Amino acid sequence: MSLLKALERARALRPLDLALAHSLRRLDPDTPDVVLAAAALASLAVAEGHAGFDPAEPQRLVDAPIAWPGVETWREALEASRWVARPERDDAESAPDAPLVFEHGLVYLRRYREYERRLAEGLRRIGHAPPQHGAAGEAGAMSPTGSDTPVPEALATLFHQLFPDATSGDDAQSRAAAAALHHSLLLVTGGPGTGKTTTITRMLVLLAAQAREAGAPPPRIALAAPTGRAAERMAESVRHAVQALTALRVDADLCARLPTTGTTLHRLLGTIPDKPVFRHHADNPLPFDVVVVDEASMIDLPLMAKLVEAVPDGARLVLLGDPDQLPSVEAGDVLAGILRAAEASATAAPFPARHIHLTRGWRQSAALDLAPLAAAVREGDADTTLSLLRGGQLSGVQFHEGEADPLQAHREHLLAHWTALAEASDPADALARAGRLRILTAVREGPQGARGLNARIEGMLLQTGLAASRRGAGPASTASRYFHGRLLLISENSYRHRLFNGDIGICLRDDGGTLMAWFPGDDPRNPRPFHPAALPAHDSAFAMTVHKAQGSEFDEVWLVLPERDNRVLSRELVYTGMTRARTALHLIGHQVVLETALRRLTARWSGSGARLGRENGHRN
Repeated sequence: MSLLKALERARALRPLDLALAHSLRRLDPDTPDVVLAAAALASLAVAEGHAGFDPAEPQRLVDAPIAWPGVETWREALEASRWVARPERDDAESAPDAPLVFEHGLVYLRRYREYERRLAEGLRRIGHAPPQHGAAGEAGAMSPTGSDTPVPEALATLFHQLFPDATSGDDAQSRAAAAALHHSLLLVTGGPGTGKTTTITRMLVLLAAQAREAGAPPPRIALAAPTGRAAERMAESVRHAVQALTALRVDADLCARLPTTGTTLHRLLGTIPDKPVFRHHADNPLPFDVVVVDEASMIDLPLMAKLVEAVPDGARLVLLGDPDQLPSVEAGDVLAGILRAAEASATAAPFPARHIHLTRGWRQSAALDLAPLAAAVREGDADTTLSLLRGGQLSGVQFHEGEADPLQAHREHLLAHWTALAEASDPADALARAGRLRILTAVREGPQGARGLNARIEGMLLQTGLAASRRGAGPASTASRYFHGRLLLISENSYRHRLFNGDIGICLRDDGGTLMAWFPGDDPRNPRPFHPAALPAHDSAFAMTVHKAQGSEFDEVWLVLPERDNRVLSRELVYTGMTRARTALHLIGHQVVLETALRRLTARWSGSGARLGRENGHRN
């Protein structure tokens, strides 16, 4: 039996994957079966989040009893095929008539190899360009951070105002800010509460002062994130950090130069309805001098490539993220690849980025002692994780071991929250209340999945009459698809509506009794109304998957693990779900499922790290 037939019989491939293989066979009936299978598997790999397919480990992609060819068999067939390009250089475009590329041991769909190439090219361009008003080599430079990133004497007083602990030598926040004076490409990573936003705010004040000292206009700064909620969270944190600077007697004029709003990456780049391209690109770059992007781990390969290409020459790009969180839902693990290249650059590799990792816990909620638990999960230490969960010594953390159904055991507590949404005074208040509690799940389907829980929650609300309008509209029908107080989660991008995957809204009746769906706008105080029937694809959002919740935070998180192991479970998923909580975490699950999850690391096939680590794109 041919390999492609075996994959088809095992139902391992999607119709789209098979269509690609069959198309190549129609165009050239002599195409070897191994090449056809490689094409189908490269297509499937992208759907599973990989940049390409690794013939050395096919069982990682397809869990089926298949007699896989040896690596040499794959390699010989691929190198001899007319459908497979093998560029001589990393920075060379692949042949346009070859749908596949074999490079770095991976089989790529040509488009995704090109995204990797363009990303590497763009990052090198940004990193090698001297930053505007760069501080390197300035007379009188001093090094208050004890590192190789001196601060100009003219900025020393302000620097010590912003970072009074800088002279200790172990203050990563001050090192990150000092590095921004010298580097155009900066990576700032760290877990929750390590002060990433505080660092960025003070860094931006320092850059504004640097421009003023140079007699230049204030830097044009953009704050962005992959989702609308993450962008607003970032902007809100920056606003609070700016307010805190007044206590340090920082020049109010400098603080006024900082942006007060954030935007999604799609809005930043300028979406064009019904087109996969953006208004801003290499030939029409962004009108900013500093682009700060939060939640970089969520950014997929195509979007990161397009972002990097749109950053103008001489501008700074600052990427913030937590490398221990889940990677993007779509193809690529871009942040991990960039970090690998940056870490290698600390020794001999040529990648022009500066990486600062923040570890000190600057913000710890008095109500939630999550740091020890997050550290144990991050390390995959199941024994310590279970000991901490069972010990009851972590404030704000409760382990509901052996439970499977939060809607049964904790019905009244959860219903009280959802009732409050329907009783909010206005849409802005309702959206604010919605962030106070969320059920997060590992899976979408099944009894512990988001879809099943949402259906049951809707039934509970409709049956109890809690979904009726407080304005006298009467009880909602059990046949109603939309009702007063229903939370909505957008599941596909709509550039026309300016609604994007992950945006959360709520259905509320207005004073006239008309039911509208309200979503956050540029001003949090003025949500945007939509007729529910006009919305793009969406689901309920009382419960949502951890993937969908990434980039958001909630006061109280109920993390529900499935009763049985599922391949999506990993330590990154558990860590990401836990760290969405601000004041309270409830974990529902069984010991064996949690232990299995902590043993599983999310690993994706990608050539970004190797590609970025090669000077001028040469292959080793």
